[in-house]
Order: sequence, then C-alpha cells, then structure tokens
Amino acid sequence: MNRSSRTFTALVTPLAAALAALFAAGAQAQAAETPSRAQSSAQQSGAQENEATALSTVNVTAKGYAADDSETPIATTVLTREALAHKQAQNVGEALRGEPGLSVMLDGAQGQNPIIRGLGKDSIVLLVDGMRLNSAQPVGAIASFMSMGLAEQVEVVKGPASVLYGTGALGGAINVRLPQARFEPGVHFDTRLGYDTASKGLRGAGVLNAASDDHALMLGVARSQQQDYRTPEGRTNRTGYDSGAFIGQYRFRIDSAQQLRLSFQQQRDEDVWYPGATRPHRLPAIGSVTTHSPRQTRRLYEAGYSFKGAGEQPLNVDVRVYRQEMQRTIYAHANRLGRDIILNSVKFATNGVDARADWLAHPQHLLSFGVNLWRMNAEPDSRTAQPPQFRNFVTTLPFTNGKMHAAGLYLQDDMRFGKLNVLAGLRHDRVRGSAGSMNSGRITSGLAREDSATSASLGVIYEAAPLLRPYANLSRAFRAADLRERYQSGLRNNGYYYAGSPQIKPETATQFEIGLKGASERLNYQISAYRTRIDDYITGMRLSGRAAIAACGAANAGACMQTVNLGHATLTGLEAALHWQFAAGHWLHAAYSRLRGKNGDFDEPLFQMPADELTLGWEGRLAPAWTADAGVRLVRRQTRVATRFARGTEDATPGFGVVDIGATWRFAPRQSLRAAIKNLGDKRYHEHLAEGLPGMEVQAPGRSLHVTWEGRF
Repeated sequence: MNRSSRTFTALVTPLAAALAALFAAGAQAQAAETPSRAQSSAQQSGAQENEATALSTVNVTAKGYAADDSETPIATTVLTREALAHKQAQNVGEALRGEPGLSVMLDGAQGQNPIIRGLGKDSIVLLVDGMRLNSAQPVGAIASFMSMGLAEQVEVVKGPASVLYGTGALGGAINVRLPQARFEPGVHFDTRLGYDTASKGLRGAGVLNAASDDHALMLGVARSQQQDYRTPEGRTNRTGYDSGAFIGQYRFRIDSAQQLRLSFQQQRDEDVWYPGATRPHRLPAIGSVTTHSPRQTRRLYEAGYSFKGAGEQPLNVDVRVYRQEMQRTIYAHANRLGRDIILNSVKFATNGVDARADWLAHPQHLLSFGVNLWRMNAEPDSRTAQPPQFRNFVTTLPFTNGKMHAAGLYLQDDMRFGKLNVLAGLRHDRVRGSAGSMNSGRITSGLAREDSATSASLGVIYEAAPLLRPYANLSRAFRAADLRERYQSGLRNNGYYYAGSPQIKPETATQFEIGLKGASERLNYQISAYRTRIDDYITGMRLSGRAAIAACGAANAGACMQTVNLGHATLTGLEAALHWQFAAGHWLHAAYSRLRGKNGDFDEPLFQMPADELTLGWEGRLAPAWTADAGVRLVRRQTRVATRFARGTEDATPGFGVVDIGATWRFAPRQSLRAAIKNLGDKRYHEHLAEGLPGMEVQAPGRSLHVTWEGRF
C-alpha cells in the first residue's frame, strides 16, 4: 500500500468508528416529540411564499414543496446562502465539489459540470427556480448559465427523480434558487464584492427589493471578470472569461391567498475557452484544435399565479408559463493557423407550462399532483473552413427543425403514520423527437420517434429517535436522448465524425437505497448506500471496421463515433456527511464518497467514474465578531478506468490532498469581510474527471487568496 492509500485509510477508519458510535448513541436516546409536518406549499423552487423563512434543513426540490430533509426518505444536499458565501464558488460545479456523492467534470474554468453519483450533465435535470435548463452541450457546462453571485440556495436530490422532473433525471436534480421579490415594506439592498489572486478576478453582485402592501419588486445584477488563472506551473492560458447577469421579478398580491408574478433572467458569458477540449487534428497544417465560445446567453421569461389555501384541508396551487432561450456560438480554433476553422451557432428555445398543487386531503395524507408540458426547438448552423487555405467557409446543417416535445402527469402521496413517513409517487410521460432533415439534408426520413415511460418511487423513513431515522427507497427514472444525440451528424470539434441516432431508445434506471439520517441542534448527519442499474445505457462510442463504415461512411470510418444504447451499467456507492458541534461555537464537518461503476457489456469499470474522496473540516468562533475555518479534501488515486470501451483514452490519475483555510469578520450587524486561502500548499493536481489528453488535462488553480465583502442595507 502506498503512502497516500495508507493516509486515506487511516482517516476513513476513525470516521467510520465515529459514525458507529453516533448511531449507537442515537438508538439509546429517548424519542422526542414528533416534529410537525412541514407546511405544504405548491410554490416549488422560486415560487414559494416570500414570508417564509429559509432554513438550512428545508428543501423544496426533493418533494416539490417545503419539507425538512430529516423527514425525507431521499438523499439530499442543501447549500444555503451562508454555505455558498463560505465556499466563494464561481459556478455550480465548483460549489458542489467535495460534497458527498457529488463531483465535477470540467473542460475549463467556466465549463464545470456537476456529477451526481457518477452521472453527468445528460443524466441529471438542472433547474433554476424550478424551471429546467434545456439544451444540448457538446462542451462547457449548462450549469454555468446562472450566476452564483445571485444564488440564495442550491438544492440537490441524489438518485432517480423522474417522478417530479420527468425525462433526464436518472442521477437526480439540481435546483439553484435565486432571490424572489418579498413583501417587506420599504427598500432593502444586499451586495457582495470579491477578488481572488489566482485569476486576479473581480466579482460583484447586488439585489434590491422594494415593496408596499400589495406590490413587490426585486432587481439583481452580477458581474465577474476572470483572467487566466495561475497554477503551480504558471498561468494557464485560456481560462479567463467575462460574465454578467440580470434578474428581475414583480409580484402583485391580489388578496391574502392569491398572487401574480412576472420574472425575467438573463446571463451572458463572453470569451469562454475550453482548454480541456483541445485535440490534435488529422491535418498537420492545423496541428490541434481548441473549442471556445465567444458568446453564450440564457434568457428566461416567466408568468405565474399562486393560490394558498386555508382551513383544515388546504389546497395550494401554482401555475407558471415560461420561455427559456439558450444561445451559443461554439467555434473551433486551429492553434497552428491562429484562427477559427469551424463556426457553430445554435439556439435552444423552450416553451413550457407547469401546473402543480398540493392538498392536505387527510391529516395523514398530503397529496401533490401536477402536469408538466414543454417543447424545445433547435436548428444549429455550422460553417467549416475548407483546405488547403482554410479561409473559405462552407455552410453545413447538422439538422434542421429539430424539436422535442414532453408531457408528463404525476401524483405523489406523502403519508404520515405516527413516526413512520411513507412517500410514494407515480408519473407517466410521453416524449417525442423529430427533425426535418439531418446530415446537411441527406437524410429526411426515419427521423421521428415517440416514447412513453412510467416512473415511480417509494420511500419510507422511521423516526426511532431524533438522531436515528433509518430510511429506504426504491425509484425508477428514464431519459430520452436529446436533439444532439439523435440528429447531429458530421465532423465535430474533437476531430471525430459523429453519426446521429434518430431511433435511439430511452435509458431507464432503477435504484435501491438504504440510509440513516439524524438532526438536532448540535448534530446533523446522513449516510446512505445504494445500487443503481441502468438499462439501454446511452453513451457515445467509437466505432471501427464495418460498424464505422455503416454509420459514418468509408471516408470517415477511421475516426467515427456514434451515440448508442449499451445493454446495461450498474453503479454502487456509499456516502456519508456529518456536522457536529463538539463545543460551544465549534463545528466539525466530514463527508465521504465511494462509487463503483461497471459496464455490463464490456465487463469492466464504467467510463469516467469519480475517485473516492474524504473531506474534513472545522469551523469555530474565536471572538464575538470572528470565526475561522480549515478544511482538507483528500482524493484517492483512481485506477479503476475503462480500457476496452475507452480504447486508451482514460488514464489512471494520482491521489491528492488540498488544504483550505479562512476567517470571517462580522464587523457590523449586517456586514462581513471574509478572507480565505484555497490550495494552501500550492498543490499541483487535476481532477480525475478533468477533460484533456494525457498530460494535457485542465490543471486546478494554485494557491489563491480570496477576499469577499458582504453587506445588507
């Protein structure tokens, strides 16, 4: 056993012993009074009542309405505003790194995609204020199309979540909740300014809320300018970018029970590069190609109505209509020529309707039900420079008039029988994909496919004691292929010719999970073990021989890839999180993740699985206005890599440890100054899931001082 493995084992063993002692103590504790059921609310994710106070243990994404995590038979993670400020993260992927069961796949500073239990951007549903971000991302991170400078809370549901969120939620769902207009009379202003030395990056955000008795207005802006960041080896080219965001919401209170709202959001990023997507080109004159996005924009328009019921059997209703537009330019830069040789432009526009309600039909039954309808359109445009001069561009159309239609209906019953809570849900979806043509108009038939799917979940949690709540759940989810997987045929930026798969089948996932939860004023923990089987697993695979000729043609058979259904894949994992106040004003934190994936068709490790990791931290009050914190993230060497499937493109990666320290000074009742040093030891490392050819993976930033000021007025 090498030194890093011995260190890792030595740290995991005490953690396991501590958890075992905790469970024994919880079993001996006397049962406290059963907490009351969390108040129902149909205003999920950004449509919740403004008068409600956000608590760190409240999650609106797991059940679709406000509920206590400790009473939910599902593994979850919640990052509050305070936790996000503590992490000083620039995007969702960075914010979730180090949390149990979560990791990040990245191809650049901005392109950091969160991973839930080994499943990435195509297999999780990303939401902002409860509305899904539909797109198809060849590079970069769809999760970065929102400003973390404005985020109030990030909520994660781990495991199949199609009952509430439909297609795509095999791995779970991530919901970023932004500020909402509040009925607080007067004018209030929150602001945040930050700087870090690694990227010499400047960040700022401000949110204004103005309200009278029946009117409330919220306006928010955020701005970030990141330069190329520094690693222990020097500056990493092409890691800087500019980002700006604006959000606004107006609410009108019709009466004590009814509200109308109008919302607008816009995020714009400029000069974003993806150095991890650099690939050699087959032509020596080009050398290598790096993908970048000169401009990318997200716009959201929403109109909503909510009704809050009263009485012994209240019925709460929320209805919203929305339109979301994701627009990107995706260029391929020839590094030897010093100019772009492929120019792609695409716009994904989604129109949707969500109608949902919850009804306390009986003191033991809280029913929730809803209908979700959305349609996404896309028609990408591509221009490719022609040899030998690579100055004349020829227009190609990967596909035309691409459409995705989805319609889903669900019913969920949250049942309470004394100390036993049962959560059961059922959903039916129909998803249809179509296109006018693909492969520059050469294929016009066989392009429509419609699938139906039934998703279900059943979870139980029992309060043996406040600190001992065992739970179990069985859930099933599905994912239909996106437009890019179905229809985009042609040469891509990585040098491969991709063949579209218009008749690809949906994949389905079935997960069984058992776990323990507990919560008190001084202790909060979760531990879970799970097994997930995915059938008709959708993945991109390199083809050769006759299969490559049939899919891509003889001219492109040497570099041919296609999206295919594998037979099945399995994921098994263990994860744990602990927050313990061991002394007045002093907390210890721990998180552990272990995941194993298997490719059933090739009988080998599943491609691109996160490494085992352990995070340990301390936070304590040193003086009335001062707190300090320290943390270490230990990631084990990853040797379980795909060989046959990946054909040599996935390498083992070494383990590493990173130490962060920080201090916060609350020099006024509503103002604070935080300073933190990330990567204190200036460690040279990269994540196992960092994109890049061997030796060219995206390296993590080196030692960096982060300074942030926050104020509320």
